[in-house]
Parts: sequence; C-alpha cells; structure tokens
Amino acid sequence: MQNLLYNTKQIRAIEQQAIAELAQGDFVLMQQAASALLGLLKQRWPSRKSLLVYAGNGNNGGDGYLLAAYAKAEGYRVAIKCIGDHSKLPNAAMMAKQAAEQAQIPLLSLDDSFKADVLVDALLGIGLNRPVNGHYASAIEQINLNTAPVVAVDVPSGLCADTGQVLGTAVLAAVTLSFIGYKVGLFTADGPDHCGDLLLEPLSIPQHVLAAQDCSTSLVPGPQLLTQLKPRRTNFHKGQAGHVVILGGDFGMAGAPLLSAEAALRCGAGLVTVLTRKEHVAALVARRPECMVHGVEAQQDLHPYLLKANVIVAGPGLGQQFWGQQLLQQVLAQDKALLLDADALNLLAQQTPPHHKQLILTPHPGEAARLLKCSNQEVQQSRLKTVNALRHQYQATVLLKGNGSLVAGTDGVQLLNAGNPGMASAGMGDLLSGIIAALWAQGLSACDATALGGWLHATAADRLAARHGQRGLLALDLLEQVRALLNQQSA
Repeated sequence: MQNLLYNTKQIRAIEQQAIAELAQGDFVLMQQAASALLGLLKQRWPSRKSLLVYAGNGNNGGDGYLLAAYAKAEGYRVAIKCIGDHSKLPNAAMMAKQAAEQAQIPLLSLDDSFKADVLVDALLGIGLNRPVNGHYASAIEQINLNTAPVVAVDVPSGLCADTGQVLGTAVLAAVTLSFIGYKVGLFTADGPDHCGDLLLEPLSIPQHVLAAQDCSTSLVPGPQLLTQLKPRRTNFHKGQAGHVVILGGDFGMAGAPLLSAEAALRCGAGLVTVLTRKEHVAALVARRPECMVHGVEAQQDLHPYLLKANVIVAGPGLGQQFWGQQLLQQVLAQDKALLLDADALNLLAQQTPPHHKQLILTPHPGEAARLLKCSNQEVQQSRLKTVNALRHQYQATVLLKGNGSLVAGTDGVQLLNAGNPGMASAGMGDLLSGIIAALWAQGLSACDATALGGWLHATAADRLAARHGQRGLLALDLLEQVRALLNQQSA
C-alpha cells in the first residue's frame, strides 16, 4: 500500500473515518505522529539535543506542540515559536498545546531568539491552497535562513500537497515525515527539492479505511514490472523480439534517431530499422551496423518498411519542415503500435487529434503545453491534471516528463520516483523513446512498457550520477546500466 499516492481530499476522508472509529481518534493520531517524529530525531541526530518547533494554528501545529512535550521529557532543550492565532486551536491541537504548557516549554514569538540544533516545521498542513503570506511567510524565511537541519511535519510548509508547486515560499527540509500515506505533490514539480529525505509513518489507520479510497495514482513499481520480461527459451529467435522502426533525422539531426535505435537494440528489440534522410545513411550504418538504415524522401518511400514494423517511433530529429510533416501523415495512417516524441508531438499539436488505437505520447512540459494549447506554467502548476487531460484528449498512454515524471494509462496514473538533473542533456528523450519501443515490441502493454522504460532510464541515470556526478552525463552513458538492470530479471 505504500506505493499509493493520495491527494488532500483523500487524506482528509481517511482521517475523518479513522477518527470516527477510534476513541479520541484525532488526539490518538496526533500522539502517534509526535512519537514517530521524536523517534526520527533520535535516530537521525542522536547527539543533537536542542529543538526549536515552529507551530502553526492547526493540527500540524498540534503535532509540533506534542513533539515538543515528548522531547522535553526525553531531556531535550526545547522551545516553540507560535505563528498565527493559537487561542482557537482545534480540540486535539489545544490538548497538545496544554501538554507543552504543562511541560513548561517556552512559547516564543517569531522575533524571539533561541539557538537550536534541529528545527521542526509544524506550520502548515496539507490543506494549503493559496500563496503563503504574513507571519507564515516570515517564519518560512527564518527557517530557511537558519543553518540547522529541518524536519518537516507531513509536508514542507508552503508546498502544495496535490501539485508539488511552491505557493509563494516553502520550507527547505532535510527530511519530511509524511503521515498516513504519501501525497502526490511530495514527488513531483518542486516537491523533491523541498522534502529532502522522504519517510512515511502510516499511523494506526485501519486497513479497510485505506481501502475505501479509490486511489488511482501510485509509484512506478520498477522491479515488479521487470519480472514481466521472462527468460528467453534456447530456441528463441530475433523475430520473436519485435521489429522497431524509427523515423527521424532531418538535416542536422541525424544523431537523434540513432540514439533511439541504439537504445532499442540494447533493450532487446530483435530488429531495428531507421528511416532517415538519404544523406545520413552511410554515417548511421558506420556507427551502428546492427541497424538497417534506409533513406526516405516522400510518403511512398515509407510503406514497405512500415508494413514490417511491430512498433513505430516517429519524432527523434524529425523536424517541422515539409519532409517531416508529410512522413508523419503517412505514419499516422498506419494501424500499428505508434510512439510519438519530440517534433512529431509539435506537428501533432497543429492538427486534430488522430483516432489511433495503439498510441504512446512522451512530451516534456513545453510539448504538453502545445498539445493542450495552454501555457507551460499551466502544465507545471498541475502536472497530474495535465497528464490526465492528454490521456483523454488523445486516447493514448502518456508519459509527461519532468521532475516526478507521470505515466497515464487506462488504469490510472503512475509517478516515477527516480531521475536527476543530470538528465537535462541532449538526446535523453530520444534514448527513452527507443527503450520504451523495444519493451513494447517484446510484448509488454503500452502502459507497462512506458512505465518500465521510464524507470530503467531514470534509475540508470541515478546510478551513474551517484558514481560520477550529474554534470556531463550523456544519453549514451545510460545504456550499459539500462542493459544491466534489464538482465537482473530476464537473464
């Protein structure tokens, strides 16, 4: 269940049902949250014994009050900075405040000074839906200017739990302890930059309460998806591994389809054909003789090669000139499994969405904005909404790239909890297209091929970044790691 991702409405419903079923349910959950936070502090920083809690005027602040009381009992030197009006706290939070007062913990204003080894952000919970301002914004700024590590309670204050957007300003935490279930916004957009290390404390929520929520968003289960690639029989032949045809490479962009082709070969496709400008044929064959490479100039040149394809990839280096436009129209007319990326997406945005039965789209935010005829900012403000809109408008499996890439298929949305900024380099998307196409050609469903392809791509990049650093990471660097990951299960 820990791979499920929830929105704010779902978490609220779970909380309310659990509170209704448990005696003093809200305070019991708050006690469990405070105990978990104290355990985290003791494990993470065993030698740091002074604590400054920033408490807001809701139940998130109540968690902070109760943590402070528990920490004082364990010998910590503790103080609480109270932000907002604390005279009308919710019942459970008021009980927590009384516990802190009974422990004689100093209640400070924002301007009071207190030197602490660790800060606790208990300012704002998951319900934030507008930009932070006033004393809360000042408190967040004060936290971020402090050099002490920060623990965020449930979600870093100022971060939208549903979208991962920073609402004005947000706490930069060293670690975030999320309660009940993971929230979507912790994994996408600005979320990972603000959460630090992300941990989950499920509390004592009854299983049937969790199951009552129709949760259609989850983390990509990469290792589980790998098990779908079964060992090959000894009499296996290349025709059983699928034929991937890649169309692209207008003048000056010959490398893009080559990257896709190499990825498809390294990920197990039996046959790979590249259709490109005739001027590029010799160079591509010299670089990768395992590929079949043909020069095409007009629509009629494509037909014999497309007939043989199990999966067609269109877009890497395709360009947006007449050459690419006419060839894409021929591809869209085929009743074949089709993956569109890069310039094919930009061309697609200029026409009526096609009715294609087997379609994968892999846009970055700018391409997604063009497909939906909205702004890049609108895409990033609600990435989950965007990927679902693309899925419905184009009746396709969609991978929306970015921090916390999202895969939308017939069974919901999966989020890719992998990848790093080192992947912001030329050719990474071309490589990904080839990986996905190879998995699709070998029999995985469109959704599983897209999710597993994204996981392999990002996980390989993470391994290389951990070993050599993020800067200077090239697309082709990933293939050795991708192949190693694939063969963990399929060898």
